[in-house]
Amino acid sequence: MIKIMVLIVGLALITFIAWWFFGKHATASEASEVVGNHQTVAVEVNGGYAPETVELTAGVPATLNFTRRDASGCLDHVVFNDFGINQALPKDQTEAIDIDTSKPGTYQWACGMDMFHGKLIIK
Repeated sequence: MIKIMVLIVGLALITFIAWWFFGKHATASEASEVVGNHQTVAVEVNGGYAPETVELTAGVPATLNFTRRDASGCLDHVVFNDFGINQALPKDQTEAIDIDTSKPGTYQWACGMDMFHGKLIIK
């Protein structure tokens, strides 16, 4: 009987691990709202990025406001390799990062250790 229980628990763990690493997970997405001639999106940093996907309008100046709530050292920087940005994110403070929206496309951002990621879509 104990062997059957161990087998069931083992199969359940294997299934969970496969789902965690290979399954499709819903991600939060937010489109910016253009007010005047500027667009702004707030991104909360707490165990990852919320929203993970940000959509901006091409040609309109944009600012992403990152507010870090997580004490983890991994999330104390945000890096946009395509824009040459490596910005420190002090805990419980909002850091404004201006984004060049002149070139439409899909760009990635990540934490300083490249463990947590986000996506920037400029349309």
